[in-house]
Amino acid sequence: MGSRWFRLLRGVLAGMERAEIESYPLTGRFLMGRLRHAMSAEERQAVEALVTDVQELSPGECLLARGELCNRSTMLIDGFVLRVIRQAGRRYVVGVQVPGDFVDLHAFALKRLDHDIIAVGPAKVGHVPHERLLKVMETAPHLSRLLWFSTLLDGAIHREWIMTMEQLPAANRAAHVFCEIWQRLEFVGLARHDGVDTPLIQADLADMCGTTAIHMNRALTQVRRDAGADFRRGVLRTSDRAKLEAFASFDPAYLYGEGEMAPADGLRAEQD
Repeated sequence: MGSRWFRLLRGVLAGMERAEIESYPLTGRFLMGRLRHAMSAEERQAVEALVTDVQELSPGECLLARGELCNRSTMLIDGFVLRVIRQAGRRYVVGVQVPGDFVDLHAFALKRLDHDIIAVGPAKVGHVPHERLLKVMETAPHLSRLLWFSTLLDGAIHREWIMTMEQLPAANRAAHVFCEIWQRLEFVGLARHDGVDTPLIQADLADMCGTTAIHMNRALTQVRRDAGADFRRGVLRTSDRAKLEAFASFDPAYLYGEGEMAPADGLRAEQD
């Protein structure tokens, strides 16, 4: 009975996800995330209308370079992009964005970023001119707050990355990255029950965790042995998600999903 009910529930959720994507093909993943219950139908339509054009990115293509003047922000429709800083001949990955993320919304205020935004694997993005964002700020304060919330999530994730870099060994940091990406993809309907598919390689993980590719190979062996999770060619699989999360000391509260940090009720418009 339990298994049957679980399959039925998954079918219902999958149907809701398909409907969201069909109704909002450019921003559906964004709307499926933590803000879906805080937005009115009019606000969802307004977000979809923000995108003026779509761009396909090749693996390794730079979407926005450090210091480049920016007059538009970017919705990640499909694929993954990395935030990258290069220094003294080394590459440091300081952030990863997944489908449904408003990648560089903070560029609306900054105009120039202190890092590169690079596609990892093929990706599709939608561009939102800053003049359209300005109009939202002037005419739709509640929607502006929701977009601001989306940007502040990046800050929460960055703080967590700093803490894990300081506290966890490489294997546990890699496991933490897996858990975070799994949770973020789950928010937007792209996770599996036993793991996730990504375009990431060991070198990407090494640059996220501040180690070398050789050391990361040893770290992934430890993740497989001690946490029961296998990562090969970008694919993470495990039969015991809880064991992986325990190994990573992963607490998803900083992602503002469910539980006491859930944002939906607090971000509803007053008239709701």
